Amino acid sequence: MDETFRRKILQLLNQHRTMRIATLRPDGWPQVTTVGYANDGLAIYFLCGADSQKAANLARDDRVSLAVDSDTAQVMDITGLSMAARAKIVTDPAEFEKALRFLISRYPNQKGLDLPMPKTSDVCVFRLTPTIVSLLDYSLGFGHTDLIAC
Repeated sequence: MDETFRRKILQLLNQHRTMRIATLRPDGWPQVTTVGYANDGLAIYFLCGADSQKAANLARDDRVSLAVDSDTAQVMDITGLSMAARAKIVTDPAEFEKALRFLISRYPNQKGLDLPMPKTSDVCVFRLTPTIVSLLDYSLGFGHTDLIAC
């Protein structure tokens, strides 16, 4: 991957905290939800309930699509990324704890959330590994997208 593209992708990932992620339902239809995420380079972590539809979908099919962006007042200011990725459940306890620390650190000013750290029996942490990234930057032209293989 070109280093300039890598820096742009990491900049977008680092400046946002939520993404829309699409998993595949049993009937084949995509299911899109918004989740908080944290990244360690291009590795993206998110968590969901162990008994959630997302976890069940990913147990069947590890393919996901995701989008990271923000709403802009001017159409030509649109930047963001969409990505095809593979999701892998994190089973290593050290990586699980690391991912939770990353996720919690994304909300340093959180108030009123005095919850214990989630247990592996209650939540699933997934690591997403990108395969294809579409990098959007409308300042380079309406609809400008760079397609990057990972």
